[in-house]
Amino acid sequence: MSQAVAASSAVASPRRIASLALPALVVLAAEPLYVLVDTAVVGHLGRMPLAALAIGGTVLTLITWLGTVLAYGITGRAARRFGAGDRAAAVAEGVQASWLALGVGVLVALAMQPGAGPLADVLAGPGEVADAAARWLRVAALGAPGLLLAAAGNGWLRGVQDTRRPLWFVLGPNLLSALLCPLLVYPVGWGLTGSAAANVVAQTISGVLFAVALVGERVPLRPRPRVIRRHLALSRDLLIRGVAFQASFLSATAVAARFGVAAVGAHQIAVQLWFFTVLVLDAIAIAAQALVGAALGAGDAAGARALARRLALVGGVCGVAFAVLIAAGAGVLPALFSSDPHVHDQAMAAWPWLVALQPIGGVVFALDGVLIGAGDVRYLRNLAIAAAFGGFLPGIWLAYGFDLGLGGIWAGLTLFVLIRLGALLLRLRSGAWAVVGAAV
Repeated sequence: MSQAVAASSAVASPRRIASLALPALVVLAAEPLYVLVDTAVVGHLGRMPLAALAIGGTVLTLITWLGTVLAYGITGRAARRFGAGDRAAAVAEGVQASWLALGVGVLVALAMQPGAGPLADVLAGPGEVADAAARWLRVAALGAPGLLLAAAGNGWLRGVQDTRRPLWFVLGPNLLSALLCPLLVYPVGWGLTGSAAANVVAQTISGVLFAVALVGERVPLRPRPRVIRRHLALSRDLLIRGVAFQASFLSATAVAARFGVAAVGAHQIAVQLWFFTVLVLDAIAIAAQALVGAALGAGDAAGARALARRLALVGGVCGVAFAVLIAAGAGVLPALFSSDPHVHDQAMAAWPWLVALQPIGGVVFALDGVLIGAGDVRYLRNLAIAAAFGGFLPGIWLAYGFDLGLGGIWAGLTLFVLIRLGALLLRLRSGAWAVVGAAV
């Protein structure tokens, strides 16, 4: 049986979905789990360091989103070529994406040295919190080349349906960093800067491991500017989509900061729990990207549509499970990240919204993965812009204007996800996304 036919016949198999999603789940959980550990360690330094980490962590999330855009773009393209039976061409896509990732990472690390201070001032307003956030950012940004190189590596390996090597390349460095973080923060005495340094260690080691894997594929490694420019052009829609997301979350953090130090600290706790569940549920989306891309590359549109329906159901069920866990942990989870009772009180304003978002988000993330794997990123771009500027951003700034607190901010986030859910279900029903062929 040819590789293309095998990919097509396996596309709707629950076992095949699980074999890709479960290792990806660990990879996706590793980074946010480390951030949760980091938040817990720093939170016990006091209210001010926690608020500074909230500001700095939001900016670092923007860099992570750049990596996500790159990984998602390469996954779909590599998966189509893999499904069409050309593994070497799939890996070649990863080579050029990795050169692009390394270049962007170096630029980010350099630009953040003078830019961290002004950026922190914009988000938090001049003062002690902004100064501490800028110091954290200058160190943390040094991990950007490794972070983006690892994202590109994840992308092409997922495209060829290898999720086991990324498991070790991400999990090992993050476990090391989780051990280093409390040591550098407390016994070594670096405080907030120690958490940033531990982050850099994990990202750099991970990036090196993915680079070594690419060299081991024995494909030409020479950068090809024309192909790199094509990757830039093809990533445009995903990048615009990511910018819409980041504008929304940066604005939410800025509004939370203006409600006070306790509010922005509580917002950091809720946001990191949300990002954790988002990325864990995104394991289903990653399976969708790889399998839908391979099915369409092999000419199996019916298999891709069947998989899309199944993944939407699985995403919703997983979201319900997370909602139950987060609701049950309302009295426990905030205390893991801060001992400040004012932070706990503020977190409870966001908690009902955080719980309600889980099942909705589970379906949305699964369908995002389906459309990315299909190459239907222009639709996703337009949807993200409409949901951000028509729902989320007006909602959070109205929350600021009417002094609605964190509850108002999280109501805006819920509206953002609901708009996306409705539009994605309409797109799924239309079937216009299921275009077959080795490339789109």
